[in-house]
Amino acid sequence: MFSFHAATAFYLTALTVSAFAQHGAMPRGMSHEDHLKMLSRDAEMKQRGNVAMGFDQDKTTHHFRLTPTGGVIDVAVNETADAASRNQVREHLRAVSKEFGAGIFTSPVATHAEVPPGVPVMRERKARITYIYEETPGGAQVVMNAKDKSARAALHDFLRYQIREHKTGDPEK
Repeated sequence: MFSFHAATAFYLTALTVSAFAQHGAMPRGMSHEDHLKMLSRDAEMKQRGNVAMGFDQDKTTHHFRLTPTGGVIDVAVNETADAASRNQVREHLRAVSKEFGAGIFTSPVATHAEVPPGVPVMRERKARITYIYEETPGGAQVVMNAKDKSARAALHDFLRYQIREHKTGDPEK
């Protein structure tokens, strides 16, 4: 028979293990309350992204890369047999390349519920930036090239924000 303290310790351990199983390890230095807020914010962004982009975020992987002349937005399906999601990704990125070229950033604003860094300058300098749509085996990408330092800095600010918000890793890779 367990003592009260042993039973309490067992219960708290079970809760801790259960919490980690539900949503992974909490980032170092973050309070549990802040971690839950972050998870909620990420889930809300994913739901908005599903609507704004027209495909299930859980069925795809986003990559945002910085290049010396601008950068790349690349989205691919997680399952190669998922032709429906691949077509949705291609449709979305085809539209993005045209919209961004026209200075329209509805999709990222709707996804993030704010104007991402870089967007005001990308709008202002739209004639100095090219957006090239390319299909990839897993989906598609938009290659962005800027013709001046200000436009390139805006693209990099935008992509770094996307990397941070979508938690896709190192911006320089």
